[in-house]
Amino acid sequence: MAHAYGIPPDNWLDLSTGINPEPWPVPSIPIRFWNRLPENADGLEEAAQAYFQTPHLLPTAGSQAIIQILPRLFPARKIGILAPTYAEYAQAWSGAGREVIFLPHDTLSLPPDHVDLLVVVNPNNPTGFRRTPEMLLSWAKHLARNERWLVVDEAFMDTTPEQTLSLRAGVPGLIILRSLGKFFGLAGARCGFLLAPPELLVQAVGLLGPWSIPGPSRFVATLALQDHAWQKSARLHLAACSRRLASLLARHNLPPSGSTDLFQWVVTPHARHLQDHLAKNAILVRAFDHPPSLRFGLPGNESAWERLEKILSCQVVQPGNSY
Repeated sequence: MAHAYGIPPDNWLDLSTGINPEPWPVPSIPIRFWNRLPENADGLEEAAQAYFQTPHLLPTAGSQAIIQILPRLFPARKIGILAPTYAEYAQAWSGAGREVIFLPHDTLSLPPDHVDLLVVVNPNNPTGFRRTPEMLLSWAKHLARNERWLVVDEAFMDTTPEQTLSLRAGVPGLIILRSLGKFFGLAGARCGFLLAPPELLVQAVGLLGPWSIPGPSRFVATLALQDHAWQKSARLHLAACSRRLASLLARHNLPPSGSTDLFQWVVTPHARHLQDHLAKNAILVRAFDHPPSLRFGLPGNESAWERLEKILSCQVVQPGNSY
């Protein structure tokens, strides 16, 4: 985008990611984590088990590492994906030669019988739509009867931990993906977690190989997972910021159609035009075509809030149209 619009990268306000713009404060990293190979006995697994309240987990190099190996873990041929949602799932499965079937994320009441594995992002990205743990557990049970699987991506669940499925990790037919990239704002650490039955975790270890997470990332992730005071404060702050963003957008005739505490989703027929208007003013948001919509992440400081407000106040539309 910087090249396309001729604006230097440092001048952009990036609201496209849904990543906490005020990340967990990373301390100085001891030199020992740089000059030796990562060690499993460094406390990361224990910190993660306490945070997710389950022993059935495996640290990985972010959720993406898990997404990439899923086709190698399962012989499933027909993959159902509740859409619109994160595009990497469809790319990974179709790239492995599997049939991908897109299903409506907001109306499906039961897992369809014609899929071997069902992918649900909960809360959904970008719509914010979510299902209850009870419903998803019943889906996993239903699928497991015929040796089918439910994959639940909880990348945006950390702000509402009471709704997680992680406490039930290990039950047949259920796979959960978690990440430190969104809520903790540590996307660059590339640290995620696969929560699944023990036999599946063993298979995943063989596919991922040793040292999948660098030592410095393991050090940072361990401390972040243990920092309960920061987590509590961040949840309150992000919820307030999300409400503020929803109010700001509504004032400019862009009422959100869905949200999490890390982004707002706006359905508008002028999504691409508005994205272009913002980009010309060095504000980056994520646009979607089905339906035409935009995802706005949270501004990180007051100057960023003021900048977004100012540019939305100067909306430029085609004659006869309005946002």
